[in-house]
Amino acid sequence: MEVVQYEKKYQDKWEEFVNDSSNGTIFHTRRFLSYHAADKFRDNSLLFFDEKKLIAVFPAIDIKRDGLRVLWSHMGASYGGFVHSESLSIKQSFDITQSLIDHSLKEKFERIVLTNVPFVYQKRYNQYIDFALVKNGFNYLKREVTSVITLNVTEDNVMKLIKPESRTSVRKAEKLGVVIRKSNDFEEYYGILKSNLAMRHNVQPAHTLDELYRLNELFPHKIQLFGAYLKNKMIAGVINFYCNDKTVLVFYISHNQEFQQYRAVNLLFYTIMKDAVSRGLEFLDFGLFTVNMDPNWGLGKFKESFGARGILRDSYYLDLKL
Repeated sequence: MEVVQYEKKYQDKWEEFVNDSSNGTIFHTRRFLSYHAADKFRDNSLLFFDEKKLIAVFPAIDIKRDGLRVLWSHMGASYGGFVHSESLSIKQSFDITQSLIDHSLKEKFERIVLTNVPFVYQKRYNQYIDFALVKNGFNYLKREVTSVITLNVTEDNVMKLIKPESRTSVRKAEKLGVVIRKSNDFEEYYGILKSNLAMRHNVQPAHTLDELYRLNELFPHKIQLFGAYLKNKMIAGVINFYCNDKTVLVFYISHNQEFQQYRAVNLLFYTIMKDAVSRGLEFLDFGLFTVNMDPNWGLGKFKESFGARGILRDSYYLDLKL
């Protein structure tokens, strides 16, 4: 097994591999990773070759954390870990895991951290990597829970996935004149988002407004803002990341508290579920309702009312003895 550090000359090969892989997402592409400012992260992504054939890529950064030099996959994206083909075998899984450890030791890293893609993003389900990580001494850093809807219905039957109380809220929003449409008004949406996060969590959005515009420019068909409008005023919004051909990830669900009685978020969810079905997607990932494994019970229950159930988003770490 040969491990090669990413260079610009590998960009096309990397993008082609991620696109054809079993579990690659938008977050693993060089196009996505490049939107970060050049000085924000020190890239240390890796390619794994078996007898000259590329069998895995590993987006990663070189960063200091807790006084340790860490190979982290990937702090600038929702998911990292190994991207691999549908044909990945158990032996190859162990080989690339051991090669990652050997390479990290050689390069004087003191810890490896990675967040795997949940299995619902895979074209062909395969958890060999998880097994190989644990067998090679990796421990769970955390096991967050993300809310995922299985879109096993036709577009006309999406309402059947939703519990009665949320169906009522969807119909109420429609009756009160709320309209959902795709939008490019990121500035108005960002104002709602900032207010929401400050009020509920006293934090700022992970992305700046300029970064959201930049991402939308890079991926005009894969990153889409949906807005809920009342008489042409946006009162709620959500950004969809169409991660791959199987799954869409919902980001930054926000609403204007003054208009909460209009149940705009319920209608937003219903609409994006229909949109996902119309695109032929199999899963809609509503995102985490845990933070450092601490559940937000109300948020979890709300997402369950749309038919969502919990899927694990696992992060692993391994401390290395130099």
